[in-house]
Amino acid sequence: RMQLSGTGYRNIADCTAKVFRNEGLRAFYVSYPTTILMNMPFQSIQFGCYDLFRKTLNPSGSYSPTTHVIAGGMAGAVAAALTTPIDCCKTLLQTRGASADAEVRAASSMATAAKIIYRKQGLSGFLRGLRPRVIANMPATAISWTTYEYFKWMIARRDGQQNK
Repeated sequence: RMQLSGTGYRNIADCTAKVFRNEGLRAFYVSYPTTILMNMPFQSIQFGCYDLFRKTLNPSGSYSPTTHVIAGGMAGAVAAALTTPIDCCKTLLQTRGASADAEVRAASSMATAAKIIYRKQGLSGFLRGLRPRVIANMPATAISWTTYEYFKWMIARRDGQQNK
């Protein structure tokens, strides 16, 4: 909420206190089911795409940091793009308390959030923030996969089982 313009929060403690006072404890968890619902397909898509891209770019399966960076970034981009509609619902739920719109303020589930987005913005409303989401996820997943593959390679090398 502090990222929203015009909310007037001085710091995290101020934001937390005002949200709790005005909306109660539930405000901190209203988007939790949606977050879980978004992260499950995100991770599934990311893992599947990473494996596909890695094998396509490097059929031998040898340790290749370049392959891991590219495959990881591409997997993160695909996963982020495909789960953006769920992220839009999550964002509406997380920021509802700062909205002047009574319908948005009353939103309490992913289904309600989706209906509001569709009614107010149409299908394009589910793609809001797609570019920044993809751009933010690409380096994060590239770094994660490259780090994972590096340590996997180091452990295998230490154990004398490189490229197995």
